Amino acid sequence: MADNELIKEDEKHPIYSLQTKVFEKLREDILNGVYKKGDELREKTIGEQLGVSRTPVREAIRQLELEGLVNIIPNKGASVVGLSTKDLKDIYEMRARLEGMCARWAVKNASEKDIEKLEEIVDLSEFHCMKERYEKVLELDNEFHELLYNMADSKMLYHVMADFHHYLQVIRKKTLSSHERVINSSKEHRDIINAIKNRNEELAENCAILHIKNTIQNIEEHCLWPEE
Repeated sequence: MADNELIKEDEKHPIYSLQTKVFEKLREDILNGVYKKGDELREKTIGEQLGVSRTPVREAIRQLELEGLVNIIPNKGASVVGLSTKDLKDIYEMRARLEGMCARWAVKNASEKDIEKLEEIVDLSEFHCMKERYEKVLELDNEFHELLYNMADSKMLYHVMADFHHYLQVIRKKTLSSHERVINSSKEHRDIINAIKNRNEELAENCAILHIKNTIQNIEEHCLWPEE
């Protein structure tokens, strides 16, 4: 797609700029392992692949550097840093606390329709788990947490949690490809739902924190942290 085609879309959605689109594509490729640690990011090559000029690519790479995913060396270029195992562990620990906050705030804002939707997501997740459709399970897990974040009714908290969730996508694919972990995760999700349904803020928070702590324990037990 050419620059002018993307820019036409931007005229309808000015906030969603061409640079943002390039940035999100590159970030997704880095987090999914398309670009490995140490890989060089060549503006010209990426621009040709995406059908854009070098300018939005250059700006996107600068934004990736601010997120710590890329290292730019003057007069040499940019290379992928990615996320280290320590980075991932830090994100999980921070996410545990913030996930608890989301659940606590969701108690105050959840409608009956929200709760029904959460229950429907868990039901579908268990169904697809029995069919060993783990890609679908991951998709439904994303829906569950995104809805929970929305229910917290905090724009700032939503953006932080959405970013954290995105950073962890590669390792989450590993954790949610285990039948046992998916079943346990579904039970933990139901515990969160029941606490919200009963309007118990403290219990909802504790259940959400425990859910992430159990995820960390599962990663540790099965050695799922990426090799450095």
